[in-house]
Amino acid sequence: MPNGSLVAISDLHVGYERNKAVVEGIRPASPDDWLLLAGDVAELLDDFTWALTLLRDRFAKVVWAPGNHELWTHPADRSPLRGVARYEHLVEICRSLDVVTPEDPYPIWDGAGGPAVIAPLFVLYDYTFRPEGADTTEAALERAYEAGVVCSDEMLLHPDPYPSRAAWCAARLKETERRLEERPDGLPTVLVNHYPLVREPTRILRYPEFALWCGTTGTADWHLRFQAATVVYGHLHIPRTTWHDGVRFEEVSLGYPREWAPRPTVPGTLRTILPN
Repeated sequence: MPNGSLVAISDLHVGYERNKAVVEGIRPASPDDWLLLAGDVAELLDDFTWALTLLRDRFAKVVWAPGNHELWTHPADRSPLRGVARYEHLVEICRSLDVVTPEDPYPIWDGAGGPAVIAPLFVLYDYTFRPEGADTTEAALERAYEAGVVCSDEMLLHPDPYPSRAAWCAARLKETERRLEERPDGLPTVLVNHYPLVREPTRILRYPEFALWCGTTGTADWHLRFQAATVVYGHLHIPRTTWHDGVRFEEVSLGYPREWAPRPTVPGTLRTILPN
């Protein structure tokens, strides 16, 4: 049995030099530590590869779930890949570095607090986290555009070959449910997703319209259905611990320098997921 811990962080955004310096300082407390990365490592492939290489060299295992920024087709990137093709290329990079992805067999944590199935997820969002009174996606998006609160995904995250991000999300939900239902019987899970699996954490957003790009109601009961001991997520850049239906949810983002600089915690501090 390993003597380390299961630790997590997300939203490293290493395109920022100050964030890159923070990541250079991230080290395990034990050589047996596993690191969970809940998305938004970087926008550019070179930065993504740099960060994953560094962290995989330091941790016994690294598990990655994609964020929206990795999926961007950024004009400054060397790759023109879009949509599914870009995601599959990211998976290839991870596999070349021995980093676990949502397309790989779920590893089992046998260390302190285990055993538990570690399940990195990729399910996107489908505009179902709508503001009050907006009964359709079109109405919700219209309100967001009127408020000037529009995620850059609308310009940079392409769903090819799917007709929309919502359609891609529907396909990912179906496939991920199948995978989770086939997990080993009787073991709890640690679900690692870039977005919160339930709507409640988005209620404190400064701009509530942004919740449209923060998840899907299709995962609302997954923490119960799939016996989650803990749910790990990021994206909101509001690191905190909340509880939903008795299950611990950990938002583990670093975020942008303007966000983490005023905080009293040391930037890059890893959140311990197991043991509790």
